[in-house]
Amino acid sequence: MSPAMAELFEFETSRLRLRQWQKSDFESFAALNADPRVMQHFPEPLSRQASNEMAEKIRTLIKQRGWGFWAVEVKDTEPFIGFCGLHVPIATLPFSPCVEIGWRLSSTHWGKGYASEAARGALHVAFQQLGLSEIVSFTTVGNRRSRRVMERIGMNYSGEFEHPGLPERSPLRPHVLYRLQRGQWDVKAC
Repeated sequence: MSPAMAELFEFETSRLRLRQWQKSDFESFAALNADPRVMQHFPEPLSRQASNEMAEKIRTLIKQRGWGFWAVEVKDTEPFIGFCGLHVPIATLPFSPCVEIGWRLSSTHWGKGYASEAARGALHVAFQQLGLSEIVSFTTVGNRRSRRVMERIGMNYSGEFEHPGLPERSPLRPHVLYRLQRGQWDVKAC
């Protein structure tokens, strides 16, 4: 017996559409996950098979919850540029249980404000539609690009931690944590 399907949340921002994944997204997602620039702050680029498995898992979680790491498209021009959205981390983190906001976009679409725009839309869903009280985000200490997005969307630095899902000697293990409480969120910023 399959799990019940939840009400599906999809939304648009001024330039973007965040939606459920389609099989046609998988090829572009695999190219994105093979890009060393995109995967610089991850242990390694993903194989085509690992990328497809990740996309299928994300798609299944959205079917189950109604929300997750949505596929991001640029309206009328780019059918898939990556993902952005909300996720319940699998790893037990020092601040678990939690819901994180995250993104991964093709490097050809960096520097255009898409990550911040999509993330603001996801925060709107988190706080206004799902009624969540807090959203977290985390990345490697050296991931300045993602840290700037976290700051632009109003998140606050909350310290460092060692990510338990990474090997003890990995240079990627030190992570920073950012948080945003619903009461701190500026609905007008969306």
